[in-house]
Amino acid sequence: MNQEIIDEIKNQDYPSITKTIEKFLLEKIEENNSNGLILGLSGGIDSAVLAYLCKRVVKDKTLALLMPDTDITPKSETEDALKMIALTGIEYKLIDIKPIVNEYSKYLEPNDWAKGNLRARVRANILYYYANAKNYLVLGSSDKSEFLIGYFTKHGDGAADLIPIISLYKLQVREIARYLEVPQNVIEKKSSPHLWKDHGAEKEIGISYEEIDSILYCMFEKKLSLDQIAESTNIGKETIQKVQQLHIKSQHKRLPQQKPFES
Repeated sequence: MNQEIIDEIKNQDYPSITKTIEKFLLEKIEENNSNGLILGLSGGIDSAVLAYLCKRVVKDKTLALLMPDTDITPKSETEDALKMIALTGIEYKLIDIKPIVNEYSKYLEPNDWAKGNLRARVRANILYYYANAKNYLVLGSSDKSEFLIGYFTKHGDGAADLIPIISLYKLQVREIARYLEVPQNVIEKKSSPHLWKDHGAEKEIGISYEEIDSILYCMFEKKLSLDQIAESTNIGKETIQKVQQLHIKSQHKRLPQQKPFES
C-alpha cells in the first residue's frame, strides 16, 4: 500500500469537521421539531463517535440504546459501551435482544446469515420505537467506507433519519475519534457488527480498511481508473475489482425503493 495515500486520507481538519457535524445535528433537531436524538451504542468506533459528538452539543437531548444479543455479543463490547456512557454522561437503556431474536426463531426456518441481519433489524425496530415515543431522530452510524461498499443491513443499521459520519472514511472516523478523545482501546479495536459469533468486518470482507479506503478514495475523490488506482496505491487489481464490485452490487441499498413507473 501507498502510505502517502493513507496519510492524505487521514490528514483532515477535524475541529472544523466536528463543528460542521454539530451544527448539522442542532439544525436538524430544530427543523424537524424534534425533542432530541437517539442512537444505538455498540461499543465500536462508529457509534462511539456519534455518542461523543452528541455529548458536546445535545448531551441532555440524547438517548443511547445498548442492544447486545447476549448469545453472541462479546461481554467486552457491552462493557466498552457502558464505559462510554459513564464518560459522556448520556442517558441510556440496556436491552438484551436475545429473547426477541429467539422468539422470532421459533417461527422461522434456520439460516445463520439471515438471522444475523435479523438482529440488525430488531435493533432498528427498537430504536424507532423509542424515537416515536420520545419524538427523537434516529442517528445512523454508517461511515463512508461501509456505505459505499454496502456493508450494512438494509432496513437494519442502514435505517436512520440522520447519518452524521457518512462523509468520513473509516480511517477518518478513527482520527476524529482521537480528536474527540474516545477511549484508545475503542479506536484500535477491530470493527464488527456482531451479527454472529466471532464476526469481524475485515475478516468477512476479506480486505483491510486501509486497502478499502485507499481504493475508494482514489475511485471517488481522485476519479482514477482501475489501472491508475493500482499504480497509485500499490494494491493488486483483483482487490480493487472486488471493492468495485461490492460498490456496484450494493447500489440498491443506497437508492430509494425502486418502482416500475415514475410518479
